Amino acid sequence: MTTLLIAEHDNKSLNEATLRAASAAAQLGGGFDVLVAGEGAGDVAAEAAKIAGAGKVLHADNAAFAHQLAEPVADLIVSLADGYDAIVAPATSNWKNTLPRVAALLDVMQISDITEVVSGDTFVRPIYAGNAFQKVQTSDAKKVITVRTTAFEAAALDGSGSVESVESAPANSISSFKSEELAGGDRVELASAKVVVSGGRAFGSKEKFNELLEPLADKLGAALGASRAAVDAGYAPNDWQVGQTGKVVAPKLYIAIGISGAIQHLAGMKDSTTIVAINTDEDAPIFSVADYGLVGDLFTLVPELTAALD
Repeated sequence: MTTLLIAEHDNKSLNEATLRAASAAAQLGGGFDVLVAGEGAGDVAAEAAKIAGAGKVLHADNAAFAHQLAEPVADLIVSLADGYDAIVAPATSNWKNTLPRVAALLDVMQISDITEVVSGDTFVRPIYAGNAFQKVQTSDAKKVITVRTTAFEAAALDGSGSVESVESAPANSISSFKSEELAGGDRVELASAKVVVSGGRAFGSKEKFNELLEPLADKLGAALGASRAAVDAGYAPNDWQVGQTGKVVAPKLYIAIGISGAIQHLAGMKDSTTIVAINTDEDAPIFSVADYGLVGDLFTLVPELTAALD
């Protein structure tokens, strides 16, 4: 069984999500190749060639792939699909957007967000906001799979694969890139952060959210996250949302402040190694998964915690 692993990157460096998806691809058996589609991403291709277990890297360098728009990249993947039994990608926002299109073009069922590879055709995935796990078996000759990266260890970068250029002339121009605005500046990226500080609607305003959480996150070298309620209220940007409809994270330390712990939020962070919760309600669901809980007013406790870290 041969697998094509789709790399997550920013044209400069390989995202750790790719290494975690590589571990899942390796468990399928039969070896895997890596597709790096981008513009000026030669360094990424060279880094991908070092992924343990990778046979070769297919490097597609074209301006049409610079921002990895779903339509041209999906067409590229489909054009390469004949040589592979499975197509695997990390379940990031990028590939949640692209791989369903790939599956539709190939006329196969997509298997989403897997947490375990049982065999080459059988997988485990979470359902009901992570409260149950479903074992699924597919009879499709070609598998299209996204991987919940928090469920797999990152593959080592000690391989020695080769890099091959892939000639492509994307014709699909139904979408075009307009602009992007990156939130968070130089702060560590949420999905790969070792420490995450998240806030909820209890902050009451965007100003208080930033005023209280940013100094704490800076002290801990942490990424900032938010509940859906905080995002909907405009306290934080969409890409900070943690939960079933946001990002799934599993850092070594997750600090939830002013978050009640709705089931949708717990689905996105309950696999964290250590969970700390601060809430005024001692019966809040967040305390059911917390290793350490502090009942009290966040407007008093967060400044005290930040000051104590000095």
